[in-house]
Amino acid sequence: MKHPKVIFLDAVGTLFGVKGSVGEVYGSLARQFGVVVEAEVLDNAFFQSFRAASPMAFPRVSRSEIPEREFAWWWAIAAQTFQKAGVLDQFTDFSAFFTVLYSHFETAEPWLVYPDIRSTLVQWRDQGVELGVVSNFDSRIYAVLSALELAEFFSSVTISTEVGAAKPDPQVFATALQKHNCSPGEAWHIGDSFKEDYEGAKAAGLRAIWLKRASVSIPAPSLSGVRS
Repeated sequence: MKHPKVIFLDAVGTLFGVKGSVGEVYGSLARQFGVVVEAEVLDNAFFQSFRAASPMAFPRVSRSEIPEREFAWWWAIAAQTFQKAGVLDQFTDFSAFFTVLYSHFETAEPWLVYPDIRSTLVQWRDQGVELGVVSNFDSRIYAVLSALELAEFFSSVTISTEVGAAKPDPQVFATALQKHNCSPGEAWHIGDSFKEDYEGAKAAGLRAIWLKRASVSIPAPSLSGVRS
């Protein structure tokens, strides 16, 4: 098998995930503000709110406006989550709570790097393969990658909020490829979402690899062991 010039990887669910669950993190911080709610209830409410939201992409928005748009997008998700959980009105200052919550996810604390990641990235890097992140995350990704000591592996980071389009839109993959002066046929993309990562990358002409985190680890470090 011919080695790719570049391997792109999704972020959340591929490189790292939330420790425990989103509901546990939200619930733990909410308790600091006097609001008590079960993690399972928050999990269900969060994923309902997240799935119903529009893609986190802001076309024709200046780069300076992006952080404010990202903050507002997540504020709406969090507010809907606690509304669906039936406890939003229990916050005396939801804006103060959300500011703490939003900043928390910019640190290493709520995240867990999957145990197979570092050795795999080292192996690919040593084989001379360029690595990039392609994600529908927001601009906090830069701080998170640094905090998790993963930033050194990646020569590019491409996110939906900066591109103005979210995976599976081919524009995201095209933008990432341009950063490496690479054709689609020379690149792989690995991610845990069948629609956004696998179908999106395949439609854009990349070799697409679907990573089912619930049942398997990331493909073996040897490039010849990766399956699509």
